[in-house]
Amino acid sequence: MATIKRQKKRPPSSSKKTTQIKMNPLRVFIRLVFLLIIWGTGAAGILLVYETTQLPDISKIDLKPRSAGIRLIASNGVEFASFGDLYKKPISFEKIPRNVIHALLATEDRRFYDHFGLDPISIIRAMAVNLRTGSIKQGGSTLTQQLAKNLFLNPRRSFRRKVQELLLAFWLELSFKKDQILTIYLNRVYFGSGTYGLQAASHHYFNKSAEFLTLYDSALLVGLLKAPSRYNPIANPRLAQKRTSQVLVNMVNAEFLTQIEADLAFDSKSTIARAVVRGSGHRYFADWVRDRAVAYSGYIAKDRKVYTTFNPKLQQQAEKSIAAGLRRGSKKGVQQAAMVVLDKKGAVLAMVGGKSYTNSQFNRATQALRQPGSALKPLVYLAALNEGYTPSSIILDTPLTIGSWSPKNFDGRFRKNVTLTEALVMSLNVPTVRLSESIGRQHSIDLARKLGITSELKNEPSLALGANEVTLLELTSA
Repeated sequence: MATIKRQKKRPPSSSKKTTQIKMNPLRVFIRLVFLLIIWGTGAAGILLVYETTQLPDISKIDLKPRSAGIRLIASNGVEFASFGDLYKKPISFEKIPRNVIHALLATEDRRFYDHFGLDPISIIRAMAVNLRTGSIKQGGSTLTQQLAKNLFLNPRRSFRRKVQELLLAFWLELSFKKDQILTIYLNRVYFGSGTYGLQAASHHYFNKSAEFLTLYDSALLVGLLKAPSRYNPIANPRLAQKRTSQVLVNMVNAEFLTQIEADLAFDSKSTIARAVVRGSGHRYFADWVRDRAVAYSGYIAKDRKVYTTFNPKLQQQAEKSIAAGLRRGSKKGVQQAAMVVLDKKGAVLAMVGGKSYTNSQFNRATQALRQPGSALKPLVYLAALNEGYTPSSIILDTPLTIGSWSPKNFDGRFRKNVTLTEALVMSLNVPTVRLSESIGRQHSIDLARKLGITSELKNEPSLALGANEVTLLELTSA
């Protein structure tokens, strides 16, 4: 009988299965990437649609709110300070000097007429430079993006603001021609010192219309756009010259100029019309005048020029005198000082309100209350003359007691009878108080008001000796 051997069943070949298992991860990865692209594109689309609905009202491009500007003019006819936003009538594209446009394009956006609001080449170049240097040295924003940011957005940096900036840039490119975008940009951009727009900057820095800007002027103004305060030609003339030189180099590299033309322009530097007052000490006077101008005229929603009696040369002398006096008095603990310079008519020519305006804007000439002491005695004698006394009238210099108070002369002596002239010349306390009591204190108070002293004056016997507090300006103006 034959025996039959059962063969064990071999498991099915796993070669195909193995091959399938090896291919699956790749397929899964490809599918995941594909899905991520779809999801990412969808999410980006939804984000863009949402941000489009969150954009500011772009129909009000001409209604940007601003504060009215005040420009203060010195006695020599030159502006020495300004407050608020300073604008001028917009300039048309045809009247903008070509040098300004060439300087702007060479420095800020050389492919302006070729891109659609976003310049990928500039972005890649800026990223390469920033990665190589390890810090942010360049930006990739186009002029259109800068305009969108300046017109509609706040300066706070965020991803959302960047998305809105791009959307607004695309809208500007679709809505305006390139020349129009340049014109709007130059009429709205900030040039420092409170000036907005090319025309306002031209008048502020060079005291002339933008149509007459030279090549050097144009390069200087465009150079301000990077950092208006840092490259301000009034505050930092050397940095401004260095930045202007770089703009001229940019124009040469962009083939708007030859090297010879750039060198000639740099050698023929312009005169900065506003470099009249150095430092910040004049700001005490400027603040005081600004407040008085607003008080006199009320709020006016347009720019104003205020012509003053300010004398820049006297101001510099006053500041030097205060600095020298503080150095001498430092050993005695003197920490602050103030000065007001008046002409014979009482006009204020110069004012120093303290040691340093930068460290303290408190004006000790107009805000600090101090006892004038004997400096107020002439007012009492003038009031007496108005009441019929004469310089030769006799007044007693004998012991005097009013209530519980008994004034004394500086030397402790009494001279019995003295004339008004003698009492004032020797600055005697007792005759002055007696004279004030004789005519009535209210007469002295009324005269003080007529002379411009507005601080509180208490109707007390010590009034005659300057015990009440007044400001330096009140005292010197009286």
